[in-house]
Amino acid sequence: MHIFSLFLFYFRLFCNVLLCSGDTIMLIKTRIYNTQKYVKIKEPSLEEFLNSAFLKFSVPPVNGVKVFDETGTEVDAEVFSDIAQQPNTGILTIKFDDDLKETLHSSSQEANSSALSTGSGDDTVILEIVSCNSDDTIILEESDSPPRKRQRADEEAKRVVELALRRPGGDRIIKEYHRTKSLTDSSRRQMVNILVADMTEAHGTAPPRNVREMYARGIVQLFPYLMDPYSKNGYEHFYDGESGSGYLAWRLKTIQRKSASSESRGSSRQLTGGPAARREASFSPEMTLSEEQCKEAMALMRYCTDEATIKQKMKMTFQHRRSMVLDVEKSSDVLTEFPRFKDVKGLIEQDFVLQFGEDVAARFMERWPTTFKQKVIQQCKALPSTSDLDELIHCAEATPDEEEIDDTLTLGWDSDLSSIIFLLHLIPPSAQGRRRPGKVSAAQAEKHLVVFKKSGTSIQEHVDAIKCTTQPYLLAVGMKRSTIHEFFIILDKQVIPCKSSSTLGAFDELFKAHFVFGTMYNQMLHNMFTFIQTTIYNIDIGQVHESPRVAEVRARLLH
Repeated sequence: MHIFSLFLFYFRLFCNVLLCSGDTIMLIKTRIYNTQKYVKIKEPSLEEFLNSAFLKFSVPPVNGVKVFDETGTEVDAEVFSDIAQQPNTGILTIKFDDDLKETLHSSSQEANSSALSTGSGDDTVILEIVSCNSDDTIILEESDSPPRKRQRADEEAKRVVELALRRPGGDRIIKEYHRTKSLTDSSRRQMVNILVADMTEAHGTAPPRNVREMYARGIVQLFPYLMDPYSKNGYEHFYDGESGSGYLAWRLKTIQRKSASSESRGSSRQLTGGPAARREASFSPEMTLSEEQCKEAMALMRYCTDEATIKQKMKMTFQHRRSMVLDVEKSSDVLTEFPRFKDVKGLIEQDFVLQFGEDVAARFMERWPTTFKQKVIQQCKALPSTSDLDELIHCAEATPDEEEIDDTLTLGWDSDLSSIIFLLHLIPPSAQGRRRPGKVSAAQAEKHLVVFKKSGTSIQEHVDAIKCTTQPYLLAVGMKRSTIHEFFIILDKQVIPCKSSSTLGAFDELFKAHFVFGTMYNQMLHNMFTFIQTTIYNIDIGQVHESPRVAEVRARLLH
């Protein structure tokens, strides 16, 4: 302890000397294989850091190097300076191409004698940035500290999965991942089958929870691009110990049914998220209206012709309307008490903004075209070919000019709506059970999302033909599917006009209508809407039940 205290004293003194010289020196704690050293740089640039690290460890300069932060986000040269100068940057990871591993491994072993601590022996470089102009105390981790224990658990889990995948078929899975940074559905199923076979051989058909979690942890340690960045541990789609769900759990249950064995169900956590959940609204009114004042405002809105006044009164009565939405007995009367939803466009958007704020409300329109659309199309190209899927791909990749020329495109939806419908193929509807229709196709589910009516068709006749209460869906009106002039939301045989005439804007309003009116998702569309809710809007992450497929697709699209 005396030596350790002296070390801290001289280290702080060293930092102070550097500060007094007028130059800010950054020390980057770097570990390569079994060697750990501090690398010193004067300018916080990625190039200088890599050159200094290579020089410090006697590693020849190489290309193909990437740096990632703790969330798995790449830190490139453009943002390295900003990231490096943050006081709580945390651990960065440098990864190398496969053909560099052996060269780097041998180089790092030559410098082993000067290591501060031993590492795991895998092919990554772990960095922790420590700035000399910080007042933080540097604490060296003891071997039994929580981070060290987690690291050892990760390494052990990774080794277990690596050994299990030495079985027939495992080598092909590893090669596919290294080539594509992903796994196809069939490869993922084969991997799960191999790992569960290995698990049951060692622990029986009812392995304890910690064993299942170890295998799930090992999967994302060996294949980091399969990690779900929105879940607590990143591997819950393979096994979630709290709910007892996930791909590994499902395979175990199949084996248990076949072997006529039984296992008690794990305790499930209380999930409180979703469209009908109680939540604190983003909007806080300056004054709370009394019941009498609410009635006066509602009465005024019924006959008011000024749109600005109507929107102002709707804003004033927001809290009263939310109370109705969350009351089981009163929720079905919202459109009766507030009928202006049915003739004044934009009221759904206004209520959603009051509930979640403008930042959340804008996320779908900002993220879908730029971040998700093309990735979803590419993922769907890898699915087994069907006539419906091929037609959607053709429509999704078409330009507006091609839609006018190609007659086959006029029969399908436009590019944006086609890309959204892809989610029904990528995240198919869950089976409805024995008493219900059973397995539902994406084409069947699509009919519960959007219905096309040609211009001139009576909307009222369409509504009158509805035989039962329905969840919200879009009614698209136009001369052809690829050219829609107007969208309506149909809810409980009520017609609500959409403010937007674009397919993305109309779908955005449809999603928001679920939260504004507190109505649950259609069962056939539940997986798709849950993906939109948690992955794109980032609403109620960890508070709603997600199928493993939702988490798996998210991991593919966000890496």
